[in-house]
Amino acid sequence: MMRKKPSPSAAPVPDSAVHGARLVIKLDAIAANYRRIAALAAPAQASAVVKADAYGLGLAPVALRLAKAGCRTFFVAHYAEGVALRALLPQARIYILHGLPENMAELYLASRLQPVLNTLEEIALWRESNAGLASGAILNFDIGMTRLGLSRRDAGRLSGEPALLEGIRIDYLMAHLSCADEPDHPLNARQLAAFNQIRELFPGVPASLANTAGVLLGPQYCFDLIRPGIGLYGGSPVIGGKSAFENVVVLTARILQVQEVDSGDYVGYGATYRTEGPARIAVAGIGYADGYMRAMGNSGAGAIGEYKVPCVGVVSMDLCTFDVTHLPAGLCRPGGEIELIGPNATLAQAAQAAHTIDYELLTRLGGRFTRSYTGEGGSHI
Repeated sequence: MMRKKPSPSAAPVPDSAVHGARLVIKLDAIAANYRRIAALAAPAQASAVVKADAYGLGLAPVALRLAKAGCRTFFVAHYAEGVALRALLPQARIYILHGLPENMAELYLASRLQPVLNTLEEIALWRESNAGLASGAILNFDIGMTRLGLSRRDAGRLSGEPALLEGIRIDYLMAHLSCADEPDHPLNARQLAAFNQIRELFPGVPASLANTAGVLLGPQYCFDLIRPGIGLYGGSPVIGGKSAFENVVVLTARILQVQEVDSGDYVGYGATYRTEGPARIAVAGIGYADGYMRAMGNSGAGAIGEYKVPCVGVVSMDLCTFDVTHLPAGLCRPGGEIELIGPNATLAQAAQAAHTIDYELLTRLGGRFTRSYTGEGGSHI
């Protein structure tokens, strides 16, 4: 009798054979960053902004860890994000930043989601749904950003016509700072003054103004509730600045091949890089399809141990190349790893090399990585 051959799927496949890169997310570092920001803003309450899949790091593990750290109030951008978060955290207070679309009030109520009201029309929809007293809302005011929010003229009308807010429980007055990531920008003080003028029209109503950068501007910006985002995830809210928070993300790429090349050889699409002498080029299994942005080419750098390795040539969809000529023999070999974001190649440095900000880099991280979460609530994905 012939013996049946084992199925190819019977043996476990190592991650290194499936994925070119690994992403490690340190949940305890997120919790530590939350506690640090909360302490800086005390006695204001600290919420957490977990929109865009918790800045690309995974809504479920991040939100659950923040809840264990004491967070009770969360902000997301869209209704669908709120529904997903409600399934994870039945008792949390969840606000939807993008307001209240028409015919959605009952759905918000069903999931116990609370809108950030950005227009007089949204206020009317919330009032007419008879939802106002059952579930509170936030009034968001535009104080010079020209983004979402009620105008200062709307503020005067709401104050002068109390019937417009009749039956609505206002949890907070809210606004957003345009230039908090530039601490010396004169608009910060002007927007603070504008927000305080609006607050005078609604005496006794709690207020929320500061994101992570706003908290760092000082206690006068913190009011009753802060809304940190990037600081939770280890990023710097100050343009080009060093982060004051714990590193959360470690992104590494597997080295697939090491090329020995001659002086004058070209590297990558478009021949944008040419070696100036004999060189060794490491080819890593990560590219712009994974969120390692094309702008990193000839600009970014990784690390192998304590050694910086520049990214040379154009970043491809699935591959990028690093000059490892200066490394000691044997330190760089196929199967090894290059750190692209982490303690030796920081998120801020990577963002600067890509001519962008920490926020964009995090939210672009793709789904092809082997993802693992360390710390309390950690898992392997």
